[in-house]
Amino acid sequence: MINARSSNDGKELVIDIDGRFDFSVHQQFRDAYEYEKGVERFCLDMKKTTYLDSAALGMLLLIRDFGGGEKAMIRIINCNEDVKNILTVSSFDQLFSIS
Repeated sequence: MINARSSNDGKELVIDIDGRFDFSVHQQFRDAYEYEKGVERFCLDMKKTTYLDSAALGMLLLIRDFGGGEKAMIRIINCNEDVKNILTVSSFDQLFSIS
């Protein structure tokens, strides 16, 4: 499940990814980051993410493009060891701030 909320100043969109991050949540994820206008930063909270696959990696690239490509300000936070390992092995730590 995907939930999104804006920061108090409306400049950052926090997207919570709960459960499996795979193609089944593609439309929810896209709707979440395209809904808010005027967002400058994105924070993807993976505290409750239990799994991600290649479709999820593709969705991360889509939000990066949406956010401005190389200039995008996107943080991925609260990753468990398995999720962080997948992101690191896939070299996504070169594209995103991951903690």
